[in-house]
Amino acid sequence: MKQIDSPKTVLHFKNKDYVYRYVLVDRFKNTSNAHYGFDKELELTEAEIFAKVTPRKIRRKYIIKD
Repeated sequence: MKQIDSPKTVLHFKNKDYVYRYVLVDRFKNTSNAHYGFDKELELTEAEIFAKVTPRKIRRKYIIKD
């Protein structure tokens, strides 16, 4: 897990002709009592892990012509 001393809202990285911009989306307090479902090894929340594990249900719309 990456350690961040002072979190910034926007980080910029330049690689060749491209500039990559990263935005701080979530910040979790991670102690033994308060972890809010955040897994330190996978760097995902329980909801994100559940979304990756469970298969998606595909909805299809059918257009019926008269």
